[in-house]
Amino acid sequence: MSEEFEAWVGKQETAQDVVSPSAINRFCATLGAKQTGAAVPYGFHWCLCLPAAPQEELGADGHPAKGNFLPPIPAPRRMWASSAVKFLNPIVAGATIERHQTIAGVTQKKGKTGSLFFVDVDQTTVCEGVEAISERQTLVYRDASTQMVPLPKKADVDLSSWQHTQSLVPNESLLLRYSALTFNAHRIHYDLPYARDVEGYPSLIVHGPLMATLLLQFADRLSTGKSISEFSFRGKKPAFCNLALTLAAKPSEQGLSLAVVDIAGDEVMSATAQLG
Repeated sequence: MSEEFEAWVGKQETAQDVVSPSAINRFCATLGAKQTGAAVPYGFHWCLCLPAAPQEELGADGHPAKGNFLPPIPAPRRMWASSAVKFLNPIVAGATIERHQTIAGVTQKKGKTGSLFFVDVDQTTVCEGVEAISERQTLVYRDASTQMVPLPKKADVDLSSWQHTQSLVPNESLLLRYSALTFNAHRIHYDLPYARDVEGYPSLIVHGPLMATLLLQFADRLSTGKSISEFSFRGKKPAFCNLALTLAAKPSEQGLSLAVVDIAGDEVMSATAQLG
């Protein structure tokens, strides 16, 4: 890691928000989630304290230009690779929210397609002065692709090792609504010519946190009255618009093992949920 990126480690940023009941309603309408009492559904925290960069400060990919909070990584392609979340206290409708985030580390590795840069961001979400969520997010930056990523080929998928499954087809309206919920202008989620011709994807890409939220909601429905105390996910490969996905779950020692499986039978995301 260069000295330039070392200087970013420890950099902090704070944002404020208010939990709007109408925003919760839009989240539930988009994800099919249910609100229980005053507490927001799992995954709603990713719709809070969003970066509101002016239009002229967006990069070519639709993300806010690097070099403000996030370091100016030279690799152009950015993905949310993983998160480890601890749910400490509920976030409730109408509450004031404050989020503190810190750059925890920048690591460079060599991958099959070139250099990979991993940026770890620690986040603390505070609801009415009480710590509600602790999370470490890992972002990955990589070089531009020189060839088209292939679509998965449909296969006879064996899901017998999973105790619970649910199928869905993420279409354009779902991707657009989730981008709106999270104020995410990354063009791979709505701009097909850009996704195909610039980033080398054959179709629009399903958001990582969208799949993670679907898994959280799936785990919540399977939790039989228990709360989710911890949740972690890791993206493994892209998932594409209009191609069926399967949410899969089975009991584990501390809760649930989860995955999103594509039409080829590959896990595009793996996850775990610890039940309290």
